[in-house]
Parts: sequence; structure tokens; C-alpha cells
Amino acid sequence: MSAASFSLICLPYAGSGAGFYRPWNALRSHGIQVVPLQLPGREELFLDEPYEDVAEAAKALAPKVVDLVGRQAPFSLFGHSLGAVLAYELAREVELLGGTRLSHLFVSGSPGPWDGRAERATGMDDDEFVRRIGEFAGYRHEAFDDPDLRELLLPLLRTDVAMHENYKPVSDEPLSVPVTSLRGADDVLVSREQAHGWSASTTGRFTYREVPGSHMYLVDSPQSVLDAVSAELSGTEAELSGTESGTSDTLAG
Repeated sequence: MSAASFSLICLPYAGSGAGFYRPWNALRSHGIQVVPLQLPGREELFLDEPYEDVAEAAKALAPKVVDLVGRQAPFSLFGHSLGAVLAYELAREVELLGGTRLSHLFVSGSPGPWDGRAERATGMDDDEFVRRIGEFAGYRHEAFDDPDLRELLLPLLRTDVAMHENYKPVSDEPLSVPVTSLRGADDVLVSREQAHGWSASTTGRFTYREVPGSHMYLVDSPQSVLDAVSAELSGTEAELSGTESGTSDTLAG
């Protein structure tokens, strides 16, 4: 089936919101409908209490996803870093609901769900926390150089980071939906081996793809994400890469 028939539900990474993904719909070279999923505590939901637990977030979000896409339309899930584990648990909840056409799970910039990050930022003072997050992400957002913006953004970022660092999978039972793990080729936070850890998360097809860039490659090259998604959803993996599932395929950004 053509990728043009699919909606791609996108989960935010720590500290971000649906607004990060909204410009992606201007890049419809493959006709993918990007559907950003907003979380409480950010942007238009700024006054709502943010989630503090990945599993609870997934339970709350699953019915909203069904409302967004319906039970007849095929859709896929995409998440980067914190968004990856949110998308994974959300996929489980959607499978439990049944009657939906979840076709694929795309996880990006994340070790497998059983391999949490060894280094932590939770509990550090503000300056050290911002410095550590910059190390994790591979870049420093300019908003943290503005004292007023920093004071506004830090509480949500701290909550998201703690939620991510405290995450434990709900179940060891694998999903049935195909899973693709994406990773920036120069990512020093998540290794190739760690990104391959997602292979145990599904009884369906697993593929691993590298794209140019570091951990936050999708900030500079969202097109690389859509290229990878389109290739998987269009069933052209073998034609594009000439490789078997689980092998590396580097895409141009």
C-alpha cells in the first residue's frame, strides 16, 4: 500500500511538543500525513499537568489516537528518545484496544526498551541539569540562554527527563506490529548495538536504519525521517537497500 494512505502519529521528545512536528506536513514529498500528538504541560496544553509515568501516559493517549485516526484508517507511530518509549507503550495499548489498523512502529534515537540510559540528569541543580541535557542531546537549545525562558521551560523538561530515566517496560511480551529503529550515524548517546535492542520488541519484522547526523538528527533533517518511513510503508526496503531485516541502511538526508 502506498505511504500516501498512511497517517504518522508523532510523539514528542523530552521538553518538546506537537509544534515541533507540524512543519513536517510541508514536506509531503511522499504524501505522508504527519499527525503530531500533543502531550499535557506544553504549548496549548501548558496549564495541564504533564504526565510523570510512561505507562500511564500510554493508557491515557491510546483512546485519543483512536479518535484521531479512527478504526478503519491505517496509521503508524513515531517517537524520538522519550517519544520512542512513549510510542512503544502506546503501540501496546492500541493493540490491546483492538480493532485498529496500526501498521508500524518507528522508534528513533533510543536504546531498546530494556536498556535504560546509565547516566542520569534527574536531581541535578539547574546549571548542571542543563549542561547534562546538552551532552545527551548533542546540542544546546538557545532558549536556555534566556533566563526567563529557561525558568519557564525547565519544570516540564525536568518532568519529562525523570519520566524517561525512570521508565521500565510494562511487559516483556513483544508486540506483533513491525518495528523500525532509526539512529543518527554519529549518535554518541545511543550506540548501534543499543538501537538494535529493539529487535526483541516485536514478533513482526524488524529493521534498523541509520541516517546522517547525531542524536538530534531530526532537528536538521526531518526529511530523512520521512524518507525512511516512506520506504518502510511502501514496502521498498529490499529495493532501496538490498539488505535483510536487522541490517544497517544509511539514507541520504
